[in-house]
Amino acid sequence: MRYAQGGGLTDERRAFREKLRMEAAGRFALGEENAVIAHDLRVSVRSVQRWRKTWAQDGPRALASKGPASLPLLSDELFAMLEQELAKGPVAHGWPDQTWTLSISATVLTLERQR
Repeated sequence: MRYAQGGGLTDERRAFREKLRMEAAGRFALGEENAVIAHDLRVSVRSVQRWRKTWAQDGPRALASKGPASLPLLSDELFAMLEQELAKGPVAHGWPDQTWTLSISATVLTLERQR
């Protein structure tokens, strides 16, 4: 799965996963087994075990999505600018060949942020 620029899940995917957890919570209340729930929801048994533990300790509200794990590190404008600069290639930024490295990318980003 390719994550959004900010990392983590998209809003749609986060809502889908929350829906699965809530469905599992309803089935926990009915006493269904972890393996059956995992099979039906097409998730791992380990995930269902974690959800059940959370549900047992704090109730179904504890299974609600907490929102994105983090905010994007780059603004949309800075991300667009970085894409443009990376498309130019390392040679355009003074390096001897067209091989991008993490170090070169970080240097370009740092220099562009200072502009």
